[in-house]
This record gives sequence, C-alpha cells and structure tokens, in this order.
Amino acid sequence: MSEYTSEVVEVRPYLDMELLMSVSQENRVDGNTMEMMTQFWESWAPRLHVRKLKVGKIQYLAVWLDESVEADVDGVWDTSPSSAFLAGSLAQVMVMCAVNQVLPEVQDAGCAPAPKPTDGLVEALEEEGCPYNADATALSRRFAVITHFPFKGACEICYLQKDCPKGAGMNKDASSIVLPGYERGQD
Repeated sequence: MSEYTSEVVEVRPYLDMELLMSVSQENRVDGNTMEMMTQFWESWAPRLHVRKLKVGKIQYLAVWLDESVEADVDGVWDTSPSSAFLAGSLAQVMVMCAVNQVLPEVQDAGCAPAPKPTDGLVEALEEEGCPYNADATALSRRFAVITHFPFKGACEICYLQKDCPKGAGMNKDASSIVLPGYERGQD
C-alpha cells in the first residue's frame, strides 16, 4: 500500500440553476420538478465527499457522491424517465459545483482534467471509498471527479485527452492556460 494523506474539505455547494439547465438540456423547470430537485439536493448534501489527497509528491482533489445517490436516481427511472434524467443531471451538477467551489479555475477552463491513475492513486481512492473500475480507466462511482490540486491546466494535461472530443481538438473552446512548471509531460 502506497503512503498517502487525506484531508476532508468542507464545502456546501450552492445549486447553480444555470449549470443544471445546461447539463439537463432543459429550458424550463416547473414548480413540482424544482421542489423534487431541492429535496434531492438537501438529501444528497450529507452524502457528498470532498477530499484533498496527497499521493507521493502529487496532490489531487477527489469529489464523489455515495452509491446510495446512484440508487436514488435509478429509483426515479421506475416512475419517470424524464425526472430521472434531471435527477442524474442534478447529481452531476452537485459534484461539479463542489469542484468549482474548491478549484474555481475549473469552471473558467470548462474542464477538470483527469490525472493518470497511478498505482498509488488507485490504492488511495480504493481506501477512501471511491475506487477505480477493474481496469483503472474510470472511477466506479457514477457521480465523481478526480483532478489535480491545485489547478494545473485543463484539456492539455488530461489523461483522457485522446478519448475526449473536447480534448482532441474537436471543440474550439477547449484551450486554457497552463501554469509554469505544469507543462505536458511533467508529473
């Protein structure tokens, strides 16, 4: 087991309605739906985990929602697929708002780049309760983000760049600044 440290980061993300509308591709939300989203938000807030991890010399920000949130979203599919899609979007937004609160540069860049899943990082996230999937290509929690801390740049440093339409240059808005010392190829 690799040595790592973990620090709980206290956040209370606010519900960013503009982001929710964008992620859910909705142009209006009625009162009943908004009430359901507010209830979910309040219910899920205690199940949000935000950690600063230091594995070797590299620091990361890990944000995820419990598996029980996934079960909540899955349960809505039985009654209303459109509400379930919106609930899933809400869970994504909660994670994104927490990341943006800790690393505001992510919101400006439009991306929280994924780090290379080193053995130490894989082991640390397993220990923390947000493991990678079996082949260490993605986190096993459906609503989760792992990124560098502090912010080092966006698409140009992302481990998933070759598989991402935005990072592979198919999106003209994909560029960001790279902080000195964090150029590609420097771990």
